[in-house]
Amino acid sequence: MLSLNLPTFVVNIAEKEGKRMILDIVRRKYVALTPEEWVRQHFVNYLFTTKGFPHELLANEVSIKLNNTSKRCDTVVYNRFLIPLMIIEYKAPHIEITKEVFDQIARYNMALKVEYLTVSNGIHHFCCKINYNSQTYTFLEDIPEYTDLGK
Repeated sequence: MLSLNLPTFVVNIAEKEGKRMILDIVRRKYVALTPEEWVRQHFVNYLFTTKGFPHELLANEVSIKLNNTSKRCDTVVYNRFLIPLMIIEYKAPHIEITKEVFDQIARYNMALKVEYLTVSNGIHHFCCKINYNSQTYTFLEDIPEYTDLGK
């Protein structure tokens, strides 16, 4: 698979019924190995190993209701009270991160109302912090450490 701008790690890949599968370390099951999934697994590993995110406070493929339709957030990060803190959206490495990508994650946030929105294509990573009081947002220089979320 493609080289990413994320730390490498030992990836568990298997083949089932002629399809390549990758172990989703959050859901603890094998899922189809797509370019987007390759990015997700590397990004989640980065959050665990570099940013101190607890395994048990991340969920992948989180279903939400938005305008009477079902949507799925790629990853949601929670605090210890299971209140959502961050939504993460992944794109394949060849997909450019555009305003439309942020519009998508912003729509998801209408349901969850988190403080952090993060987008990654494995090469470029963007995180913004939302200030609901002033109705503004600020792009951060880096993905925050888990202990800095909610501060």
